[in-house]
Amino acid sequence: MANVVVVGSQWGDEGKGKIVDWLSERADVVVRYQGGHNAGHTLVIDDVSYKLSLLPSGVVRPGKLGVIGNGVVLDPHALVAEIGRLAVQGVVVGPANLRIAENCALILSLHRELDQAREAAASAGARIGTTGRGIGPAYEDKAGRRAIRLTDLADPTTLPAKIDRLLTHHNALRRGLGLPEVAPQTLIDELISVAPQVLPFMDVTWKLLDERRRAGARILFEGAQGALLDVDHGTYPFVTSSNTVSGQAAAGSGLGPRAIGYVLGITKAYTTRVGGGPFPTELDDEIGEFLGTKGHEFGTVTGRKRRCGWFDAVLVRQTVRVSGIDGIALTKLDVLDGLDEIKVCVKYLLDGREMDHLPASQFEQARVVPVYESIPGWKESTRGARSWADLPAEAVKYVRRVEELIGAPVAMLSTSPEREDTILVQDPFSD
Repeated sequence: MANVVVVGSQWGDEGKGKIVDWLSERADVVVRYQGGHNAGHTLVIDDVSYKLSLLPSGVVRPGKLGVIGNGVVLDPHALVAEIGRLAVQGVVVGPANLRIAENCALILSLHRELDQAREAAASAGARIGTTGRGIGPAYEDKAGRRAIRLTDLADPTTLPAKIDRLLTHHNALRRGLGLPEVAPQTLIDELISVAPQVLPFMDVTWKLLDERRRAGARILFEGAQGALLDVDHGTYPFVTSSNTVSGQAAAGSGLGPRAIGYVLGITKAYTTRVGGGPFPTELDDEIGEFLGTKGHEFGTVTGRKRRCGWFDAVLVRQTVRVSGIDGIALTKLDVLDGLDEIKVCVKYLLDGREMDHLPASQFEQARVVPVYESIPGWKESTRGARSWADLPAEAVKYVRRVEELIGAPVAMLSTSPEREDTILVQDPFSD
């Protein structure tokens, strides 16, 4: 059986929650391999909604093991709070169903403060639109080799020297931003207070995952955000601070690339994004408002309203290649019900030149003009369809045209937030 990586093929918010939940029922282990608690998704199981932002989706299902890999930056206090929220809903999260990589870098209070202060100090046009949860600064410290890692909490005697190194960097930044310096004991107390609650989850997860893989367990690698927010391959600098493409599943979990058998790209039937940055097909009209209202386009974690636009086949085709996507799960097709005409971006014009991809330059990205192909809409409802025969002919034609334009087949088609309302073409866990 193939181990599966789930990756968003746009700017995130593609509806990964339902698809990951659907797949997690077939998996034995579910791994988060990048990001932090800055992205989330909602799972609906037996009419009960679970909002997750850091925990792997498998923890809400009995008998599944969730793993937070080394590629994640972990806010220990956010983790404890999320576990507490699930406990209120009757979901018990303990070492039996959750393990965290010992070499996972931690998000501290000073990371959140720096994140928020820098965003507030930036001019309007330079703001990235971060969630202010400290993810970027934590990754900076990881790359700068001054991060506090989960394993450091197991030996508090090592903390003072590590925190001194960390504060040499951060207090200089804080002085420049007009923030008060942080005393070393403040961070020591912050970490010591939460250590007993998170250390029971610590494990050598690369070894654990390799053992499970060799024993024949099905592993689901769960990505956060979307490929267009990748720090290398996304719309830089309006990106997240980690690699979000499928290749990160190997590095962020400690397994080699041969452990990955199938890459499923979650793809919305139109396009949305949150925060700043280029968005060639964005609609600032009644159609954009229609998509946002009907699609309930508000962030799971932040509640921010999402920008909406037509499907951009250029961008998805690009992420299909960069992430090696084998098939897509097309979501929210029902949001397009009732439109007389649906447009799809098939190429760009940049200063009069045709472009078949989004250029890397921030200023060229801002200048690209979408070239649309018009496709007839449909009046019938697709909501709740569970077979191709249930779909209007025009909806089927739309899906087939999307497949042609992006160069990848539809493996799954989602027609509502309910997990049963799914048309399965190919089970990603099949050989």
